[in-house]
Amino acid sequence: MANKGSNHFDLIIVGAGPAGLAAAVYAAREGLSTLVLEKAVVGGMAALTNVIDNYPGFDQGVGGLELSDHLHDHATRFGAEVRTGVNVTGLVSKDGVVTVQTEAATLTATAVLLATGSTYQKLHVPGEQNYTGRGVHYCATCDAPLYRGRDVVVVGGGNSALQETLFIAKFASHVTILVRGDTLGGSTILRQEAWMLPNVSFRFGVTVNEIRGDGTRVTGLSVSPDESGVTDMRTDAVFVFVGLLANTQEFKNVLSLDAGGFIKTGANYATDLPGVFAAGDVRSGSTWQIASAVGEGVNATIVIRDYLDKLRRKLQKAAKPSAAKSPKKVLRKTTRSKASAK
Repeated sequence: MANKGSNHFDLIIVGAGPAGLAAAVYAAREGLSTLVLEKAVVGGMAALTNVIDNYPGFDQGVGGLELSDHLHDHATRFGAEVRTGVNVTGLVSKDGVVTVQTEAATLTATAVLLATGSTYQKLHVPGEQNYTGRGVHYCATCDAPLYRGRDVVVVGGGNSALQETLFIAKFASHVTILVRGDTLGGSTILRQEAWMLPNVSFRFGVTVNEIRGDGTRVTGLSVSPDESGVTDMRTDAVFVFVGLLANTQEFKNVLSLDAGGFIKTGANYATDLPGVFAAGDVRSGSTWQIASAVGEGVNATIVIRDYLDKLRRKLQKAAKPSAAKSPKKVLRKTTRSKASAK
């Protein structure tokens, strides 16, 4: 363990969402000195979700903030340190040490796990922020089952919007897809599947201007008129699928990213920067689910533990002096006197 006040840790985790906090639980429990850095709130986007209804073990659902608090308390109980309001501005890896530069300090670690997650692209219209988690949603897998037999709206016309619509349509009585352009994007097969659903309709050339509610839940929205001339719509929920932003702005010059800006890793969660790993929503190929983010955080920590053990053994071997060669024993010939031989 690092001494209190030391700026060096076995593991620094950047991001205090589900992936980062789950990693902190496992790392700290195994005795690794662990520091978690978070620039915003503990829990990440999970903390902003009103009800999480598909996290295993909570059969009645769990509040996003409540789950985040439990993860935080679990990690700190084992000795992990969590610092919020910390902006990481750079990473440098050299000679088995990773330097983490923040706006306020320079920290070092033997390994770093990036779990900074992603951010949903938003519409940036009145009412969106006020009703996030209360009728405005960005994850169909998480929230579509809450709207069984109800009318909902999907905003977006690309692959993600169509894919999520196919899932939402299993629960909602009707789904209206609002497309800003005059045609659908996405793959041919997704377009065909969406067109064939009897409870899905489309409106093209529509821009959302405002999301309305009764103070508790979403009740409708105002849109720019299309050929129908309708500007006010009643709906029970608005699902927004206009893209995801990877939280990798600070690392784009030191790590390999995919076309969407997400961090590329190998099967072992390692990035191309020695000692730096990535897990959760920020990793290219993730499923953007809380449960899978927790699993990735745990798996990455197990890999990191093995990485630290191998590095420790390597350093110990290098520091151990080679054994000096034992001098050859000189055998003396003993001459026995004739008298003594008698």
